[in-house]
This record gives sequence, structure tokens and C-alpha cells, in this order.
Amino acid sequence: MKKILSILSTVLLVTTFWSCGDDPIPDAPSIVAPEAFSALVGEPTDIVFTVTVPGGYKSSTVVSNVGTATVSTEPALGATSGDVVVEFSSSSNALATITLTVMDDNNKSTSSSVAVDVSNTASVTSDITANTVWTTGNIYILTKRITVTNGATLTIQPGVIVKGEAGTEANASALLIAQGAKIMAEGTVSQPIIFTSVSDEIQPGQLESPNLLPTVSGLWGGLIVLGKAKISVSTNAATAQIEGIPPSDTNGLYGGSDDADNSGVLQYVSIRHGGSNIGDGNEINGLTLGGVGSGTVIQNIEVVANQDDGIEFFGGTVSVTNALVWNAGDDAIDTDQAWAGTLDNFIVIAGTETDHCLEIDGPEGSYNNAANTHVVKNGSVKGITNAELADYRSCARGSFQNIYFFNFPDPATPDGSGGTLGRGDLSLSNPTSSTCTTDNFANGNLSFSGLQITLGQKFDNTGPISITAVFKSGTSAHATNVASGANTVGANKTLYTWTWASLDGELGDF
Repeated sequence: MKKILSILSTVLLVTTFWSCGDDPIPDAPSIVAPEAFSALVGEPTDIVFTVTVPGGYKSSTVVSNVGTATVSTEPALGATSGDVVVEFSSSSNALATITLTVMDDNNKSTSSSVAVDVSNTASVTSDITANTVWTTGNIYILTKRITVTNGATLTIQPGVIVKGEAGTEANASALLIAQGAKIMAEGTVSQPIIFTSVSDEIQPGQLESPNLLPTVSGLWGGLIVLGKAKISVSTNAATAQIEGIPPSDTNGLYGGSDDADNSGVLQYVSIRHGGSNIGDGNEINGLTLGGVGSGTVIQNIEVVANQDDGIEFFGGTVSVTNALVWNAGDDAIDTDQAWAGTLDNFIVIAGTETDHCLEIDGPEGSYNNAANTHVVKNGSVKGITNAELADYRSCARGSFQNIYFFNFPDPATPDGSGGTLGRGDLSLSNPTSSTCTTDNFANGNLSFSGLQITLGQKFDNTGPISITAVFKSGTSAHATNVASGANTVGANKTLYTWTWASLDGELGDF
């Protein structure tokens, strides 16, 4: 009996041994890699690999032929499935291959790779509805009108280039900062932020276009910033639709009651080759400021070759410091709708298409900005044969101080039809059946001080142009003729060394 039990035990032991030996070793890990994709230079990108690990997850390693790649997220130890997230970035253009290797608890491993085309150009195809950063060294292409919507902030780092695609009417490309949104575009002297056209071959690190002249305009839209500060429109409504944006787009609303509204920061920004036509002769300004509040910071701005106005204010309380407009297709600086801010240290360089270097319009509705809250001061304005110094129209108000004008034509130049061209002057224009502009000048709501001009010769070379021929309606009492280079008022051009105009030698006369 004992012998039989011993034999039975031996059989059971052997059976048990062979049963354990037959357990299969789990398959090696498997990896599902994403499809090949594109990434931007300098922008960290998360790459998600989905892994299955029958033998239990142990570890992952990743290598890349360019840039840096690290495992940022992985499954728990022993897990049989999950995602491995790799953070990848490259500081240069390249075709990267990122290879992930996963090992299980049995030390079995599997590798899988994904290709990433790293370049410095990205197309922006939809509105910006969440906080977004555009990074140094890259080019962002506006494929249409792109809106930063209410509650979102677009941060543009120094040296970024933004290019707008060609288009007209509703298809005109532009960057629109809607009410309640912010733009934080803070360039530097050495790395300004440049807005231009896709036709411009400029690359990050360059400051001048390698292929477009500074006279080429209308190739894309422009930059539009809309806020909630007070405006004065003919309907007396608190808000209005900004020009250049179709009425169907409610992101084009501007105005309100918050004079301290904050739309962000624009600093060391150059806007070039814009002003595309949206229909019926209506073009987009280089920089449009609609109802922008005093909480917004705007300084060190350049607008070059815009088909419409360089900078236009539609109401609001924002102030602008150090602004240069070169080759505007209409007016260089245009103020409307009871703007109540200060423009300080500005330069205008008129081009062959420039109409008024300054066009100042009064309030359209019953709301008036307080006296002397519309201030334009410390400016230098260079004319051309077809340009006017300034036109104060439609009940214009404001204080204009320490402005130097030069290189303007004789207003008496014949037009060939028995009249005069009427260019080269500073005029006060009243609306029909009203004397409100000249009345504002008489009562001090429109005031001038410290105006200087270098007068040229009359069109027939019979002597110098008279100061009263240039400064109309009694404004000559506040103006002085000075020799070329002898002006004691005007802009400080040393603050403009970063601009295309300076690099092109356009500030030599200032």
C-alpha cells in the first residue's frame, strides 16, 4: 500500500512539474505610433504612442536623430496597456525620426518610430479661442481673417513673423482682436514682431524684406484691435461695427463704457504691405484701434506701405508712443469718433499716394471727449508733392503741440484747370451748414502750439511760400518758419533705429 502511494505521489509531482513548465511566456509589447506629422521649430510637441504589454509594463526609452525627446508620461509598472507620451522639440528645421522602445517584465522589448517634419512655418486656419503662444523663430500664416475671441489671449514672442495671405472683400486676411480678447505682442529693438504678406520672402532674423519694396501695398489686410471704451457714432449707440469687417461678423463690434479697458500690449511691431480692399473702396488700415481703452499699452509701432490709413483711431482712450507711418496710401494718422488719448513722439513719411499726413475728425454723435484729452504732440512730418500737412474736419477737437513739417509743396500750385492743387496746407474744414470746426478753434477746443515748418519756394520760384498760405484759418499764428535742420520741436528719431524706415536710410532728413 505504501509503495502504491509513493508511486502515485511521484506521478503527481511529475505531472505538476510539466504543467508549470508549459505556461507560455507573454508576447512582446506592441506599439501603435501616430502618423507622420509636422511641428514648429522651438515649440514642444507631445507625441502619443499607444502600447499593449501582455508581460507587464517595465520601462520606455526614446531617441531622436535631431532635437530633444523625453518620456513625459507612461503607464504604471505592471500595466498591460496605456499611453506613452513623448515630449519633442527641435531648434532647427529638420526631418526628425523619434523612436520609442518599450520593455516588459520579461525583458522583451519592441520599438516603433514616427517621422516629424520640423519647420518654422505654420498656417493659422481657424479663430483663436484659447490662450495661444506664437514662438520666436517661427512664421505664422493667416489664411483668412483670424479672430482672437472674447476671453482668449494671443501671446506673440519677439522676432515672430506673421504673414497674411492674399484676398479681397470677405476673404481679406487680417488679425482681429475682438472685444474681451487680448494680444500680448512684445517685440524688442533687436527682435521686432513683423506683420507682412505671404509675398514677402523675409525670414526670422531679418528686418528688411529681401524682395518687396516699401511702396508695395494692399497685399493683405492688417491688424485690428477692438475694445470697450467710449465712442461717438452718428447713431449715438454705445457700440458699432468697425470698418473693414463685414456686418455678418459680430466680432467686429467695438465701443462701450469701460474707458480703462485693456486689450493687451503692442510693442516693437512693424506692420507692412497691408490694406487689401474689402469692397466699394473700403480698405483695412495698417493698425485699426476701435474703442480701445487706456489699459492697453501701444508703443514703438511702424506701419509701412498700407493701402489705406496707417493708424486710425475710432474713439477710445488708448495712447500711442513712438509711432512711425511710411508710405500710407491714404492718411498717415487718422482720428475719429471722439478719440481721447495721446499720440506722442511720432514720425510721418509721406509717399506718392499719401493724402493727408494728419486727418482729424470730430465726434459723430452727441458724446464729446473732454477738452484737451485728444493730444497729438512731438511729431516730425515729411511731405511730398501730393500730400497735405493736415485736415481738421467735422467739428475736430484736440491739442496739437510741437510738430515739425517739411518738404511740402506750394498750396498755390496750379491744377491745370484754372484752379490750384491745394496740397501742402493745414486746413480747417466745416461740415455742411455748420461752423463747428472753426468754432472749436476759436473757443480753444481745437488748439495748436509750437508748430514749425521749413517752407520751400513758390511753384514759380518767385520767392518763398508764405506761412499764411500753408496754415489756414488763423492757425499761422501758432506756426514758425525755420531753416532746414534748425527745428527745435519734433520727434526723437533715435528711438526708431529698429524700424525698416531707419534701416533704409529714410530718417536722414529728420
